[in-house]
Amino acid sequence: MASAAPATHVDATPALRRLYVTRFFFAAAWAALLLVSGSDLTTATKVLLFLYPAFDVVAAVVDFRSAGATGPVKGLYTNMAISALAAVGVAVAGASGVADVLRVWGAWAIVSGLVQLLVGVARRPMGGQWAMIASGGISVLAGASFIRGASQDDPSLTALAGYATLGGIFFLVSAFRLPRSARRG
Repeated sequence: MASAAPATHVDATPALRRLYVTRFFFAAAWAALLLVSGSDLTTATKVLLFLYPAFDVVAAVVDFRSAGATGPVKGLYTNMAISALAAVGVAVAGASGVADVLRVWGAWAIVSGLVQLLVGVARRPMGGQWAMIASGGISVLAGASFIRGASQDDPSLTALAGYATLGGIFFLVSAFRLPRSARRG
């Protein structure tokens, strides 16, 4: 017989579900805008590149507030710090070129992917976290790919749109898995 999910996890589930759906829509819109703007580092593209990790900071704050002391606090604090550094790093790298942006983004994807994987593992009792665990692992691999892509003759930002889209899909899958997992326990 399956045990009931801890009440603290069940209480955080609706807020986490809303956050995950919001993250999906943000990622999808962001990816579409990046594809439209292309790989040239225009002012609009630089703003988009800054906004993605900045949004991740805001999402981590919302996540922390909804989970409170019952959530994986250290992981969420770590994610806030890493994403804030990435936002600043991407803004600075934008002045140097696409290759430097990809290096910063790749490093961020690796570290934040590891954190996401660990937070997903910590939340396994809540249910619906397999997609977050997989997404974290894929983020690590994607980050390495971005760093490798930075050394190409003509590096491109378009892979970042795919990265954001896939990440958004994983958030959406988790959002739909949370209610079912919370009811079953």
